[in-house]
Amino acid sequence: MKLQTQITIAFTTLLVIIMSVVSVMIYSLILDVLIQNEREQLQEKGDLIKQFLWSEVSVNNLAQLIGDDSLQLFLYDQNTDNVMLSTLPKELIDYWLENYDVSDEDQRLWKAGNERYVVSIIPIYPNLLDQQLILVTPLDDLQEVQRNFFNRLIFIFLIGIGIISVLSHFLTKRLVTPLTKLKYQLKKIEKRKFDDLERVHASGEMKEVEQSVYDMANELSRYIQSQHHFFQNASHELKTPLMTIQGYAEGIRDGVFEDEASDRGLDVIVAEISRLKKIINEMILLAKLDSEENIYDEENVPVANLIHSTIDRALPLANEKQVRLTYYIDTDANIAVDKEKLLQAMMNVVSNGIRHANGKVIIRAFQENKSLKITVADDGKGIDEALMPKLFQRFMKGKSGETGLGLAISRAIVERSNGTITAGRSEVGGALFTITFKSE
Repeated sequence: MKLQTQITIAFTTLLVIIMSVVSVMIYSLILDVLIQNEREQLQEKGDLIKQFLWSEVSVNNLAQLIGDDSLQLFLYDQNTDNVMLSTLPKELIDYWLENYDVSDEDQRLWKAGNERYVVSIIPIYPNLLDQQLILVTPLDDLQEVQRNFFNRLIFIFLIGIGIISVLSHFLTKRLVTPLTKLKYQLKKIEKRKFDDLERVHASGEMKEVEQSVYDMANELSRYIQSQHHFFQNASHELKTPLMTIQGYAEGIRDGVFEDEASDRGLDVIVAEISRLKKIINEMILLAKLDSEENIYDEENVPVANLIHSTIDRALPLANEKQVRLTYYIDTDANIAVDKEKLLQAMMNVVSNGIRHANGKVIIRAFQENKSLKITVADDGKGIDEALMPKLFQRFMKGKSGETGLGLAISRAIVERSNGTITAGRSEVGGALFTITFKSE
């Protein structure tokens, strides 16, 4: 069953239940209201008759004055036990006098066989209960009014349920239609037809869902493309040292390289094997960062400790390249990270800066807008604008790059640390890398 049909049925069923409960309550309330209203009308008629009695009109004259068979009453004298005036059958009055207290004005209903009557008992003279005027109305007459009113009410309810059901159908259709369209777009995502995706017009939370699906599709498309590029670049990066190793190995085996040439060939083979090993280790690390949860051991690390450890490890490379390392720590904050992993990310960024710097690399750590920032700036030529959008992709490297995986590893580690890393141009002319963590 479609979602639209389910929602319509559920809403209509709920409406019918509510209407049924309300109808039952109204049905019982109507009778009480009619009985009360009828007693008030009988009271008014009784008060009018009392005025005639006080004006000393004879009972016979009063009977002629009433003269309306629809008015059912009797006048009873309790002292003489005599019915002085009546428009009702004698057997019915005798039954009531025998079974009911005619001096109790609070009585609402009297019974006679299977019939019930609304009763209004009115003393003729104030403070004297000797004579009572009793007016009655058959309850069947009121029940008929109740049924007519209730039938009209049910008719109105049915019309209302019909109108609301139609409205709910169109409203649910408006709600479900974007979901149906999203389902077809998800089918396209499942089949990786990212170029065929169409935007779905929606509003409210549905618009947010649609935007999330669209963003997910773009991210998935980007990820699949990056995987394709990764495998292409990986095969190229692995193939190059393997071909070099194969060429020198076959040359040495066939006697093409002898003596010093053979020694140089062996040195090249060893160097290429080391380079190949480094590429493979970095690829394995990237794969683990993407897939394994237990590879990341989080702990509270002082930022100052992290910067000092980075300086200690990078100093030999800086001395070799004759680059001066300068650092500024303007915060005593701690961050919850895997220290060794983040230190590796920092070393990749700082080493990259040292290789491209003309003479200095500056590291800063400071607080800004409730965020902890670590920046690494160099005074080199900076990053090529064409390389900037894909700088952190795997096997993407500049002219003096090594494996093309260092910055990709840094981004993966920083993002696993709930941070972000960006690249730009520094104030001293070269590249500027900014690592940002949200402060607690």
